[in-house]
Amino acid sequence: MDQENKVANEEGDIECYYGKDMEDRIYSQPLLTKRHNTTSQIAIVGANACPVESLDYEIIENELFKQDWRSRRTIQIFQYVLLKWAFALIIGLGTGLVGIFNNIAVENISGFKLLMTTKLMLEHKHFMYIVDKYKIRENLANIVALSKLFGFEIIGIRNAGVRMGLAATTALVLMHVLEELAVSSFNAGKLVGIYYKAFSALAGCNLALAAAAAALCAYIAPAAAGSGIPEVKAYLNGVDAHSILAPSTLFVKIFGSILCVSAGFVVGKEGPMVHTGACIASLIGQGGSRKYHLTWRWLRYFKNDRDRRDLITCGAAAGVASAFRAPVGGVLFALEEAASWWRSALLWRTFFTTAVVAIVLRAFIQLCSTGTCGLFGEGGLIMYDVSAAKVAYSVPDILAVILLGVIGGIFGSLYNYLVDKVLRTYSIINEKGPAVKILLVVTISLLTSICSYGLPWFATCIPCPIDTTESCPNTDLSGNYKSFQCPPNHYNDLASLFLNTNDDAIRNLLSTSTTKEFHISSLFIFFIAIYCLGVITYGIAIPSGLFIPVILAGAGYGRLIGRLFDPITKLDVGLFALLGAASFLGGTMRMTVSLCVILLELTNDLLLLPLVMLVLLISKTVGDMFNHGVYDQIVKLKGLPYMEAHAEPYMKHLVARDVVSGPLITFSGVEKVGNILHALKTTGHNGFPVIDEPPFADAPELCGLVLRSHLLVLLKGKIFSRDRVLSGDEVVHRISKFDFAKAGSGKGVKLEDLDIKDEEMDMYVDLHPITNTSPYTVVETMSLAKAAVLFRQLGLRHMCVVPKSQGRPPIVGILTRHDFLPEHILG
Repeated sequence: MDQENKVANEEGDIECYYGKDMEDRIYSQPLLTKRHNTTSQIAIVGANACPVESLDYEIIENELFKQDWRSRRTIQIFQYVLLKWAFALIIGLGTGLVGIFNNIAVENISGFKLLMTTKLMLEHKHFMYIVDKYKIRENLANIVALSKLFGFEIIGIRNAGVRMGLAATTALVLMHVLEELAVSSFNAGKLVGIYYKAFSALAGCNLALAAAAAALCAYIAPAAAGSGIPEVKAYLNGVDAHSILAPSTLFVKIFGSILCVSAGFVVGKEGPMVHTGACIASLIGQGGSRKYHLTWRWLRYFKNDRDRRDLITCGAAAGVASAFRAPVGGVLFALEEAASWWRSALLWRTFFTTAVVAIVLRAFIQLCSTGTCGLFGEGGLIMYDVSAAKVAYSVPDILAVILLGVIGGIFGSLYNYLVDKVLRTYSIINEKGPAVKILLVVTISLLTSICSYGLPWFATCIPCPIDTTESCPNTDLSGNYKSFQCPPNHYNDLASLFLNTNDDAIRNLLSTSTTKEFHISSLFIFFIAIYCLGVITYGIAIPSGLFIPVILAGAGYGRLIGRLFDPITKLDVGLFALLGAASFLGGTMRMTVSLCVILLELTNDLLLLPLVMLVLLISKTVGDMFNHGVYDQIVKLKGLPYMEAHAEPYMKHLVARDVVSGPLITFSGVEKVGNILHALKTTGHNGFPVIDEPPFADAPELCGLVLRSHLLVLLKGKIFSRDRVLSGDEVVHRISKFDFAKAGSGKGVKLEDLDIKDEEMDMYVDLHPITNTSPYTVVETMSLAKAAVLFRQLGLRHMCVVPKSQGRPPIVGILTRHDFLPEHILG
């Protein structure tokens, strides 16, 4: 990140706020505070530590920019606006197609795995038939009866002949029973072998899929690990990092997400879809590629961070719309959670992008309904329709909903706390190399397989309901009634939750008019298992989303509360499950409006709006009493320098000059080449003040700010002069504005690319044509709180601090993102 002014902060007035602030701080220190880098701050992106820098969202108003703007015709402006909408269309199409591809792949891979496991489990019914043939269960009852007879009744018989006759008869019966028990033991061994074979098939498939996903993340794109939402959120806040939105990250995010979700991990593909949409938007917004000869004239207009930011906002919204089939929810998610800057024009384009996604999804759902997509069916794209349930509630129902909100806030804050601790532990493990990352993923996969296959054995078999419209037991890949080890006409409720895809498990929990489908004990076991597995799974080197684990756990305890309140409530247990999912989402993510709309679009029932709003508000309020939302917490934990919308309380007691320190490196309007090159080599600064001095000005005055990247382009062009004179006209004619445009991923001019000869070191270069003559400035006495809000709202990278009185140097220092961070100010 920018290091124009490293803060010394040796003044006592800053230290006096340190103790009080530390008591109020919720977060512990970031993981990487003790690691140093000479050019930038280091943060964790995905599962890898890398340097981060700020983005240039400010419009650089230099002479080249002004000339280009004056030369634009009306048709060019129209082309620019039209291309924005065309890019929004392409982002919607691309994200929608990727969403369809992900769902089809997950449903087919998971379906194949679960069908194979189910078929192996069904082989035991052949052996059960043999056991029934020998009537072993009845003969076991005879053994008990005969033992009782020998112990009590025979003793009371005085006739010796009768007693001998009974003993002989008993001996014959025992011999027959023991012979049949030998057959039973043989069959029991066969049954154990069948169950072991089924588990081996399930665990083997999961391990192979998990290892493949981990290998992709460990060796190809470590930035693709995790949800990706914290990284996208930080990018839209103005933080850039290597490979955060690279094509390799997009590739691994798509295929890694498919593999890990198919592997049965307690993760979702919804968070990775947000990252995927952002990567697609970033790829489109690169402004063309000279390497691949994609240099269409119109594309050059998007070679800047400002337009890319808008496109990536559209991509993030499209990702949510594609994951949940919630176009309006996607727009609100981008507005409430992802984006740091918003305006009405961006709202329209984002809405258009999500509408395109919705159309693409609908078209492919109709196509796949004909059976052309393999095992992909109605359950492939999330839609939890609870509209069949009657929504009528009274005072006891409201009390139950309030209880759900309180529980969701408590469980959610605890979940965030545990995720924080687990991420810290995993960061230490992941530092040991790719092989250790893969080993950790394989270990969690094996534990997940053991829980998914082993916990249903603790459930009792339940007789199939008579009035159900579904087949019971269900032998297909999805459904409410899984047979597992149960006898005919019985089902295992825990198997119906664990041996299904996550989407189908949620659908089963939200099913209406099935009050007693799941035992209370089974719901409790499921909630505890999913809660713990969700905590320990997030943070390993795979693409993993948090939405589905939270919804699963919340729906589990929501349905449990519904069963407990069944005698006094009118609400269906399926609606309780939905409200439980909403409460847990609110308790962990602390979003309200976007989550409310997403859940309503998912469930297709507007009558639930008041209850969903109530439970979200309560859970968020309770959760905020303990810690911050999970994404805010992860952003902080990863060391990403995120600027909050509000200023910290201690900033009100500081002014801008308190956090700037020297020495400040400045350039003259016409500067010697050697001085510029030395400054670029010895510092990692990304912005330098330009000061005009006599004879170019009557007195020293601030001309503006010049960027490091622009200096590199200018030096590479070698527009030098032997005398210290103005040569701006020559620069304007020889270099175009688009030569200074933002390059693609890591393809800009670097210091190593310069070939400056010794005789050129004493020559001069005119910096006026590339200097931003209207940088944002604040007076040195402005409160730091006010400066922080201004810095964040304008999306700045540099803020110049000027003196309050005359007779001093024209600039005091430069405020950058790093200067506003608590870790920097408070030590």
